[in-house]
Amino acid sequence: MKRHLTPELMDDPDLPASEHRTALVGLARLNRVALAGRSPWMGMADLARASNGPLSVLDVATGSGDVPIECARRARREGLDLELHGCDLSEFALSQASSRAREAGLSMTCFQHDMLASAPSETYDVVTCNLFAHHLDEDGVCTLLRNMASVARRRVILCDLRRDRIGLGLAWLCSRLFTRSRVVHVDAIKSVRAAWTLEEMRALAARSNLDEASISPCFPRRMMLSWEPS
Repeated sequence: MKRHLTPELMDDPDLPASEHRTALVGLARLNRVALAGRSPWMGMADLARASNGPLSVLDVATGSGDVPIECARRARREGLDLELHGCDLSEFALSQASSRAREAGLSMTCFQHDMLASAPSETYDVVTCNLFAHHLDEDGVCTLLRNMASVARRRVILCDLRRDRIGLGLAWLCSRLFTRSRVVHVDAIKSVRAAWTLEEMRALAARSNLDEASISPCFPRRMMLSWEPS
């Protein structure tokens, strides 16, 4: 199945706020159904359990923040604290992330930043990115990974879709079962067609000088990259 990258409706700056809001709600619902917070949390849980204080986590291209918020919920169930930070290009998405964090009884520092232009000035224990790499070309993914690695003190975690026909079928079915958002119906299919395979992601990690990165499949038809600075 050949990769096919096309602009997604969610990325249109002229998308009406009402449609954007409905799409973010739909995506959050899909992420809950897909247990999207499970793999990132499993990727950092050992660090949180061994930490003497809150583990600082930056989520890149955070959108409405539902994945890092779910990680913090899972940490809280174990009596652990995550210090949440999120960056995104969209001010609207960041406002939604801040609101969702407050509703969950959490604090999340959100700031506007283009991770493809430069790395943030601060460093963090863990830098995560969820469901963003499929929006990018090869050079974009490499820039993203390098900038994430440059501000990660302990670990980089990147989770995304895998490109295959089963994933395509799941995207079509679940997007229609769990949301009425036209944007999500269209973008769910575009996202899988634009996703990377495990082999492609391994090559991109190596090209980004993350040679020791671990890249493995995870539920449902997704992948997780984990890398630690030496």
